Amino acid sequence: MSITTSAEFVAWFRSVAPYINAFRGRTFVIAFGGEVVADGKFVELTHDFNLLASLGIRLVLVHGARPQIEQHLAKSNIVDSYHQGVRLTDAQTMQCVKEAVGRVRVEIEALLSMGLPNSPMANADIRIAGGNFITAQPIGIINGVDLMHTGAVRKVDVAALNDRMEFGEVVLLSPLGYSPTGEVFNVTLEDVATSTAIALDADKLIFLMDTDGVHDKKGRLLKELTIAQAQDILRPKRKLTDDVNLFLPCAVRACEAGVARTHLISRHTDGAVLQELFSDEGIGTMVVESTLNTLRNASIEDIGGILELLRPLEESGVLVRRSRELLEQEIDRFVVLEHDHRTVGCAALYPFPDEAAAELAALAVDSQSRGRGYGEAILNHMISVAKAQKLKKLFVLTTRTAHWFIERGFVESDVSALPAQKKSLYNYQRKSKVFVRKI
Repeated sequence: MSITTSAEFVAWFRSVAPYINAFRGRTFVIAFGGEVVADGKFVELTHDFNLLASLGIRLVLVHGARPQIEQHLAKSNIVDSYHQGVRLTDAQTMQCVKEAVGRVRVEIEALLSMGLPNSPMANADIRIAGGNFITAQPIGIINGVDLMHTGAVRKVDVAALNDRMEFGEVVLLSPLGYSPTGEVFNVTLEDVATSTAIALDADKLIFLMDTDGVHDKKGRLLKELTIAQAQDILRPKRKLTDDVNLFLPCAVRACEAGVARTHLISRHTDGAVLQELFSDEGIGTMVVESTLNTLRNASIEDIGGILELLRPLEESGVLVRRSRELLEQEIDRFVVLEHDHRTVGCAALYPFPDEAAAELAALAVDSQSRGRGYGEAILNHMISVAKAQKLKKLFVLTTRTAHWFIERGFVESDVSALPAQKKSLYNYQRKSKVFVRKI
């Protein structure tokens, strides 16, 4: 997003206010690989983490260390062995893992401790919490191969994590787990992040990865997926990137277990976390349990949101101006479409039962949400409502959006086609065109 004028800045700043209010006190788990640190990109990421923490968001950061471990193994002349995609961790390898993870963690903590004047970290007071929050167990033997010190998360110390976050601390988890017998296990980043998000009943789980999300067969980024849609994409016949194969199953697992939202975004985009979280459209792929869209009858509480939708269209002359008082009187005629609890569309239906007709009016979609099929969804819903009332035709009066309705089966007609009551109220100065569709 590019902001070039003070007016655009003010409009943008106001637009993020609902997200700031909604996120305060929420728990986010953010996972990123050791590549972010190795590439020198973590400085920018610390700025974003600082901003999230300053907004009152409870943060759990989970880091990886794959490139650092591989580098350490190479220096020690130890062969890096994998079995079915899982690192085989013997005693020598485990020693390298601990040393590499320790160095990455110290570097991350140092960067999160910055407080340079005239920088995004000025006056930052990020306190980092660490500890033996993850209990792990050995994966064991798979197809005759003992993975030794390679482990899986067994338990997450939720009480301890919540204590740290209640004190305003940011929790930093490493890809290590501990056993009651004092052993240390090499655990994957994605296992730690997913298990922690589930245990904390986190509001969001965010994976930073090499690609910008999940794409369809034509290469288009899929901004939102339900669990069912994600599972369909993961079917064996689909060819997916390594990152999607790794993180999308974790996203499904998290959402199935109650995590509200899981996000897959690119680590290569500066400010990716902020762009994903503080905009309606986002820049990656979000996985949810079911669709975020809700189409329902409007109530008095929706009047403010409807007025916000209608105002720009009224000011430009696309719609006839409606007062708040009129909306209050006619609110039972309206439906609203919500996306993630935000009103993005509305419309009203005025039936004329004596002539088996109905008027579709005040159809509006938020400017930032156009092109997603919301208008058509509202139209189809209103057609269903009209059919249920045994009505035979739907008509609209419009001055600017004729082609949109023509493309959806409406035919231009004359004022004489209007019901008698509507015809008597027709504004000949406005000269709205009449479009009718049989239903």
